[in-house]
Amino acid sequence: MHELSVVMGILKIAETEAEKAGAKTVDLIELEIGSLAGIELDALDFVWPGAVKDTVLENAVRKIDLIEGKGHCMECDLIFSLEHVYDPCPSCQNYLKGIIQGKELRVKALEVT
Repeated sequence: MHELSVVMGILKIAETEAEKAGAKTVDLIELEIGSLAGIELDALDFVWPGAVKDTVLENAVRKIDLIEGKGHCMECDLIFSLEHVYDPCPSCQNYLKGIIQGKELRVKALEVT
């Protein structure tokens, strides 16, 4: 379950930014997570409380913005929605594509006090 290491990375970012702002706690953390990023949201929800206990994120409201996967077909130039990284182009069935969005995993915003 790599979601624990993901939460630990998010926590490190939050602690660093809170320290820069001279804050002791984070009230809100907003995350962007792409549907193709390989993050299981249920697993993230499971590990979150234990990982952030006694930290700046312990009482923070967590908001997650899900980013839909999109691909660009290299054969027919179609831009299309991707549910899985390995999905073919719905128009020409070609597997050669570029991923435009959906692999994001970032801390978008923090509100601190």
